[in-house]
Amino acid sequence: MIVTKKLMLSFPKSETEKPIVYHLVKDYGLVVNIFRARVTPEERGYLVLDVTGTEEDIQRGVQFARGLKVDVNETSVGVAWNAEACTHCGNCLPHCPTDALRIADGATREISFDPRACVECLACLENCPYGACSSLF
Repeated sequence: MIVTKKLMLSFPKSETEKPIVYHLVKDYGLVVNIFRARVTPEERGYLVLDVTGTEEDIQRGVQFARGLKVDVNETSVGVAWNAEACTHCGNCLPHCPTDALRIADGATREISFDPRACVECLACLENCPYGACSSLF
């Protein structure tokens, strides 16, 4: 069965010049969609991406990356939302293209964040006047 998983890869300077994504595609048959990247030889590298393939191929690709000292986070994305800082003003809503930020309950008009729907466009960072949205890198 084909599945898609969102991953955040964080790797040391020593690994920034290695073709990690190439190997995920070529050696493990994964389809990769990169949402956001910051990769320079001078500092730690970061990638947020979707990988699509069989569960077995994804896990083999993850093990390959971990073998290169790459931290692979399967549960978080590069954007964080602080519910306590959010005033539920709604300024972010028209700027979120995937409704990752949305009104959870029409009666209370409170905002919620679904990290699985986030595509790392960072529009929320630019449009939140209270700093409730932040980037992890």
